[in-house]
Amino acid sequence: MKKYPRLQEYITLAIRLLLAYIFYSIARVLFYFYNSSLIKVDSVMDFLKLCQHGLAFDTTTILYVNGLFILLSIIPLLYNTKKQFQKFLFYLYFGTNLVAYATNFIDFIYYRYTFSRSTRASLDTLENESNKMLLFFDFLIHFWDVFLWFFLLSYFWIFLYKKTKVHQKTELLNLKYFGFSILSFLLILTLCVGGIRGDFKKSTRPINILDASRYVTNVSQSDIVLNTPFSIIRTWNANTFQKVNLLPKTQVDSLLVPIKQYSNNPTTNPNIVIFILESFGREYSGAFNKDAKIPGYEGYTPFVDSLANHSLIFTNAYANGWKSIHGMSSVIAGIPSFQNAFTSSPYPKQKIESLVSVLKSQGYDTSFFHGAPNGSMGFLGFGNILGYDHYYGKTEYNNDADFDGVWGIWDEPFFQYFSKTLSKKEQPFMATLFSISSHEPYKVPDKYEGKFPTGKVNINESIGYTDYSLKQFFAAAKKQSWYKNTIFVMVADHGNTIAYDEYRKEFNKHTVPILFFSPDEKYVGVNRDWAQQIDIYPTLLDMMGYQKSFRSWGRSLINDKQVPPFVIKYGSNLYQFMCGNYICTFDGKKAVGFYAANDKAMDRNLISKRNAEMDALELRCKAFVQDYMDRIIDRRLTTVK
Repeated sequence: MKKYPRLQEYITLAIRLLLAYIFYSIARVLFYFYNSSLIKVDSVMDFLKLCQHGLAFDTTTILYVNGLFILLSIIPLLYNTKKQFQKFLFYLYFGTNLVAYATNFIDFIYYRYTFSRSTRASLDTLENESNKMLLFFDFLIHFWDVFLWFFLLSYFWIFLYKKTKVHQKTELLNLKYFGFSILSFLLILTLCVGGIRGDFKKSTRPINILDASRYVTNVSQSDIVLNTPFSIIRTWNANTFQKVNLLPKTQVDSLLVPIKQYSNNPTTNPNIVIFILESFGREYSGAFNKDAKIPGYEGYTPFVDSLANHSLIFTNAYANGWKSIHGMSSVIAGIPSFQNAFTSSPYPKQKIESLVSVLKSQGYDTSFFHGAPNGSMGFLGFGNILGYDHYYGKTEYNNDADFDGVWGIWDEPFFQYFSKTLSKKEQPFMATLFSISSHEPYKVPDKYEGKFPTGKVNINESIGYTDYSLKQFFAAAKKQSWYKNTIFVMVADHGNTIAYDEYRKEFNKHTVPILFFSPDEKYVGVNRDWAQQIDIYPTLLDMMGYQKSFRSWGRSLINDKQVPPFVIKYGSNLYQFMCGNYICTFDGKKAVGFYAANDKAMDRNLISKRNAEMDALELRCKAFVQDYMDRIIDRRLTTVK
């Protein structure tokens, strides 16, 4: 030790960092334990290999989080070994590490709703919630086991840290002490730079979320390789909205047709009522699963199923995002969300042509209803950007006797409030209602305990309650004068808890029901083509005979002959483009996989057997991403060419 000054300090530092690796590895095992039904891993050996690859991402995270701790541990201050300084390092170490470590535990549960590691955008979502403490305590009660794991592991981590003591010694101000310290400092700094970047190759860019997909056989496995603080750190200031130049603009316009114009129907002015149903995934509705051939299937939406017999329904439809605010922007404005949400980007505050703006130009009164505290989920802010005339939330409802205790007003009374408020409006009107009750913690009012089947997973009972609330709404609406002149739309914002293996498949995540109903039953039937949330906006304009041009990345689901049916969404760190006979996975610049349309589990990548249809599909991917980025960044979300 005398020969190498400060050696015990460096050994202790290495042990303390090693402890972080150990506990991150434990968190990775627990993450898989909680989500093993959603991530396919064939064997223990395959899982261990994924954990091994995860060490590179753990290294980056640990070095970022402990940067100041490492610096203060190795910088030559002469009093590094003193008790008070070591006590300060202790609080610095755990003050930073436990905050970062806790985010892994959030994803033990949150992953089953988003199917991806949380990012900076996940934190942005919380900014709009005024009842954060209430939500926290609700999470604590329902997922107490996750908190228990966190506190037990934190306690054990602290216990082991305290066993790694630095013995106090008096250092002398001499060349040997500073010389050895400076050489060690440079060596450790070099190792840290390499660890943060991923290796020491000059050509290597710092590893990012996408790099986790390099080591997997199924893209969902990349979430085992990753850790949550890494995903948050890498997206903290990252602007994924960047222009790409992949195709000539003329080719983009011909492939995508971003400016639509229909003349298929005579001009009419029906009322438009849109239900965006919280977490009301396609899995839960029997009418949308008749052809799915799922063993032991059970549905929980008897009213929606009965309404579907008199409606036009799409049984192969998808969400264009994975959060509630994504559903709003996709359905109302036709703007999907990919790696990061459009609404969380630097670009939502611009003029946006949407269903709201088009209908307002036609003299419609426009309203948005959401029974949560005003501003929750970011709906009020984005609604103001879109230009809704009215917003009706928990404040306007003004009766906390119907508060569910967590999120907002129960669906049944709020749906009745919705019907009564519409009856006071002049026609034509366009109204959007975003439901609440089919949200975690999946409660139903006490008076309905036992009325709805509890089903196979925790959400099924509350899905039944929302379905019943819809039934009561329609019973009331039928008595109103505006009812017969109305087109009703039902769609989910995204999927949720999964009961059946069919919906655990990568390409079946966030499937949604899409239903159009009008009392005159003008549009009735079952359509099995590809469909998505961003198609709702152009479909409604086509139905009502709007004959001017408008911006839309979606297509009319009833008459569009220019653009073939397709779906674009983002999952497992890749774009997923579905069209015709194939599904293409796309990294933003090139195709990295092709799968048969019925290979929803991604069992067989056909990229080595490319054909003309696959080549055309890749071109459409390029066209969509290029035009999406161009229009958002250049603030051209209108009919501007």
